[in-house]
Amino acid sequence: MVIKKLTLHNFRNYEDETFAFSEGINVLFGKNAQGKTNCAEAVFYLCTGASLRIRHDRQLIKTGAEYAYIRAEAENRYGNVLLEADIYDNKRELRVNGNKIARAVDLLGNMNSVFFSPGELRLIQDGPDERRRFLNLSISQTSRAYCTALLRYHKILDQRNNLLKERDVSMVLETLPVWDEQLSRYAATIILHRKEYLQMLSPLAGEAHAFLTDGGEGLTLSTEKEYEGTEEEIAERLNGELSAAYERDLRLGYTTVGPHRDDVRIFIDGKEAKGFASQGQTRTAALSMKLAEVEIFKRLSGETPVLILDDVMSELDLPRRKKLLARVEGLQCILTCTHAERVLYGTETNKIRVSGGKIVR
Repeated sequence: MVIKKLTLHNFRNYEDETFAFSEGINVLFGKNAQGKTNCAEAVFYLCTGASLRIRHDRQLIKTGAEYAYIRAEAENRYGNVLLEADIYDNKRELRVNGNKIARAVDLLGNMNSVFFSPGELRLIQDGPDERRRFLNLSISQTSRAYCTALLRYHKILDQRNNLLKERDVSMVLETLPVWDEQLSRYAATIILHRKEYLQMLSPLAGEAHAFLTDGGEGLTLSTEKEYEGTEEEIAERLNGELSAAYERDLRLGYTTVGPHRDDVRIFIDGKEAKGFASQGQTRTAALSMKLAEVEIFKRLSGETPVLILDDVMSELDLPRRKKLLARVEGLQCILTCTHAERVLYGTETNKIRVSGGKIVR
């Protein structure tokens, strides 16, 4: 799976530029705040229909412009694929091979990507929201069933939370079981997919971590809450837990039970990384999880994803930079940095210099 060309029109600080990428390592280099990360963000957006940096798509439109346009010419195992996005102030249009798609879920799987930046340290340091977001984005790219269940789950969850804020308690208690049955069913699908994913992720992340640290540290992942049984049994258990939490949910005004509250625990040498790991340990653990994500995509889709490494090299010491370069060999990688020569050590790459939202040729 490779991206050949990326065209940006009025996207972030770009007016009109087309990037030509090679199948190996592509280095976007230049001074800070020139647009390197914006280019990487556009690739991820066309893969997932979402940005890791903003909440509202209108923020992607160049200041003073009415809309933004992104286009990627890529190739997957089924042949050539064209991905496009028109982004307006309050709407967007996504297209695959010229055909408009009604749902963002239909964009997933055409071109997969894994994104890593210094901001990914939140994956270890911050609260459960960041780890759930990581799981949701990653699993959704390889499972439309998961993505669909997740969207429906959150839609029902919003409706249930709105109901819990009603003052007519008898009406609420009468209506809740209807929502709970549907919520439990989608929750069980989400839980099983996450469980299967983590069973793959933990050993792969541990292996990548051992590679980067020369076996100096051990990395393991586990779920905070264990769910056993079939999908039907998990749904039944969750339904019971939702019923048992009625009083608490009514008092707080939101749903306190379900996969939207679950967490992933990350351990380095048996100690929980959050609150314990140093900055360097945190960075290496997060990077190991992303490299494991690459391996999972290869297993599940039969293709390597596009690996995006945004300003990662400056955060690593010399031995780990060399380790990382060895690890990404054979992948299409988009790597951003300020000084290409300082981080590549003679590695053959496609170098693209960016300045002020323009490619310097």
